[in-house]
Amino acid sequence: MTTTISFRATPEFVQQTQSFAEIVGLNNSEYVREAVREKNERTMAERLTSLSRKLTAKHADFNESIDASIGDGLA
Repeated sequence: MTTTISFRATPEFVQQTQSFAEIVGLNNSEYVREAVREKNERTMAERLTSLSRKLTAKHADFNESIDASIGDGLA
């Protein structure tokens, strides 16, 4: 199933998009669909990178706390 998405664009944006779509041999819908798909993939990759950095920092903090507790006579 497909759904229609519409958005407002300036005439210049539309003309540029149509020109580039023609250059690469895609119809307008496929060109815009591909551009949005690429943007979604980039956004997801950036989000995963951010979450990975946060998780790495949490693990580093945990490891430091474990290392610090080794010298407290409990280990």
